Amino acid sequence: MSTTVCQVMGFIVSSLGVAGCIISTAMDMWSTQDLYDNPVTAVFQYQGLWRSCVRQSSGFTECRPYFTILGLPAMFQAVRALMIVGIVLGILGLLVCIFALKCIRIGSMEDSAKANMTLTSGIMFIVAGLCAITGVSVFANMLVTNFWMSTANMYQGMQNIQTRYTFGSALFVGWVAGGLALIGGIMMCLACRGLIPEESHYKAVSYNASGRNISYRTGPYKVGSGYEPEVKTRKGAGYEEAPRSEDGRRSYPSKHDYV
Repeated sequence: MSTTVCQVMGFIVSSLGVAGCIISTAMDMWSTQDLYDNPVTAVFQYQGLWRSCVRQSSGFTECRPYFTILGLPAMFQAVRALMIVGIVLGILGLLVCIFALKCIRIGSMEDSAKANMTLTSGIMFIVAGLCAITGVSVFANMLVTNFWMSTANMYQGMQNIQTRYTFGSALFVGWVAGGLALIGGIMMCLACRGLIPEESHYKAVSYNASGRNISYRTGPYKVGSGYEPEVKTRKGAGYEEAPRSEDGRRSYPSKHDYV
C-alpha cells in the first residue's frame, strides 16, 4: 500500500512541477523594470524568453517578439534550451509514469516491467527538474550582473543609458516547479524499490539439486552384505601366534631357531 501511495504522490507532484515549468517558460515576466528610484512612471517594461512587453499607464500593453536568434546573448539561448529540454523530458516522464502506475493494469504487464518504467520516469523527472532550476538560476545570474552594471553607470552620471531590471514572477515559478519535479522524481525512484518482485532479491543464490549430474565415488572399503561366511582362523602347533615385543611389534623366529 505504501508503494502505491508513494508512486501516486510522486506522479502528482511531478505533474505539478512539469505544469509549472511550462507556465514559467511561457510567462513574459522573467525580468521586470526596477522601480526603486522611479516609483511613478508612465511606462513599465518587462521581458520574457520569447518577447518583450511595454505597459503604459493607460492600461495599454504592447508586446514585441524577438525576431532574431543569432542576435540574442548565448546565455539567453542556453536558458531557452534548458527550459525546453526540461519540458520535453517531463512530458515523456509523465507518459511513461501513467503506464507504470501500480493501480492501473494494462494487459499482462509484470511488476518487474512496471518497476523499470517507474525508475525511468523518476530519472526523467529528476533531470527535468535540474534543467528547470539550472535555467532559471542562469537567467537570475544574468539579471544580477546587468543590474550592478547599470547601477555603476548610474553613479557615473549615465543614468539614461540603460534601464535596470530585477527578478520577475516567472523566475520564482520556475524555481518552485523545478523543485517539485525533482521531489516527484525522487519519490518515483523510491517507489521503484517496492515494485521489484521478492524473488529477484535472491538472484545470486543458486541451488544444485541432486540428480544425474552428481557422481558418487566409491571408497577403498567394501561393504558386506551380512551373508558372507565368517573366516575362521586356523590355529595349531605350527601356527602359534608370535609373541609381541615391548614396543608392540610381533617378533617372528628366525631360521636358526628351527635348527
